Amino acid sequence: MKKLSIVVPCYNEQESVPLFYPAVKKVLATLPVEPEYWFVDDGSKDNTLQEIKKLTAEDNEVHFISFSKNFGKEAAIYAGLQAANGDYVVLMDVDLQDPPSFLPKMYSLLESGQYDAVGCCRIDRKGESKFKSFLSDKFYDVINRISKTEIVSGARDYRMMTRQMVNAVLSMKEYSRFSKGIFSWVGFKTKYLEYHNIERVAGETDWTTRKLFKYALNGIADFSQAPLSLAVWIGMSSFILSIISIIFVIVRKIINPASSIFGWASTISIILLIGGLQLLCIGIIGRYIGKIYLQVKNRPIYIVKEKK
Repeated sequence: MKKLSIVVPCYNEQESVPLFYPAVKKVLATLPVEPEYWFVDDGSKDNTLQEIKKLTAEDNEVHFISFSKNFGKEAAIYAGLQAANGDYVVLMDVDLQDPPSFLPKMYSLLESGQYDAVGCCRIDRKGESKFKSFLSDKFYDVINRISKTEIVSGARDYRMMTRQMVNAVLSMKEYSRFSKGIFSWVGFKTKYLEYHNIERVAGETDWTTRKLFKYALNGIADFSQAPLSLAVWIGMSSFILSIISIIFVIVRKIINPASSIFGWASTISIILLIGGLQLLCIGIIGRYIGKIYLQVKNRPIYIVKEKK
């Protein structure tokens, strides 16, 4: 009998944990697997950890990792994958937006030997704001245009992977992590199952538009050098335009000596334009340098306060 590890990142999910566990356990009872659960408490401020501890007291298949503070979902995913011992490992959200009913199908596809991973992607975003859905769709359009690593539109972190693929993901020890990109970058044959969006079973999402936008920027910086190329092209274009402007002013003065150079308003506008472009380029380069800085400091991706 193969061992199946269920990795579940949690942050302020005290209402969802008691609903998630029986729903998944009921489905896993139909599979010929030995399950183990790894709940990763990402520094929750509510009673999430207490709810998880109740499960560990009831079932010795349930384990948990508790962080010393909130390190983010990416760190929680990494910690859970490190702790998992299963032949297959499935990553799930605790809010039941990842339907447990897909687990048998995912398991059978991996058992067939045709695939190394089975992921899930949403074909709609019913229940979410139109603005957030629009930004999400545009993010996938942009990153797939500027990155060599293809990321499936609507892809969730919800996926079941073989031990070989999990080990490959764990071999990537970068501090700034973007799991959707990492899962694609390591390769391996992946099958995606489509489904309609499912709303949270309880609680409220912590993913605000601002956090999602920041997450998207990290993904672009982690898996594309296009912004650096953009900075180069902006600098080159500004330089060429400046040379053309200088030549124009000189020729105009030679042809018509009585002509005056543009006034202070146009001069200030040009200075502000060039200055803004320079700051934009410096900001883009600075973002990449910041990632290098954090990586070379070699800080741990997470710190464990408690584990069982």
